[in-house]
Amino acid sequence: MSVNYGSKRVVTGAHYGLRDWLVQRVTATLMALFTVALLAQVIFSSGPIGYEVWAGIFAAQWMKFLTFGVILSLHWHAWIGVRDIWMDYVKPAGIRLALHVLTLVWLVGCAGWAYSVLWKL
Repeated sequence: MSVNYGSKRVVTGAHYGLRDWLVQRVTATLMALFTVALLAQVIFSSGPIGYEVWAGIFAAQWMKFLTFGVILSLHWHAWIGVRDIWMDYVKPAGIRLALHVLTLVWLVGCAGWAYSVLWKL
């Protein structure tokens, strides 16, 4: 819905700005909580941190799902930030569209790689 108030400026319902702001805060909070929980597991583990301890942390299915959820949060967080950078600083629409597509392809590829690492595909 657009409203024109007699000037050249067109005001639109920009609720996506609030939604993106909220998504950035929620995903950052999830990533921070996950990091603190992971650090607590590493700090309070007995003995030196080797491959066995590290793999043991991620052996449980719930931890794999939680980790993948945090990875998806990271990707959503990154998408909003990078998309806003492209929209603010890249003026030619074709180049901006290409950068958006390349960013999405990169993020989807990284999510697929993370999935294969977590479930050893």
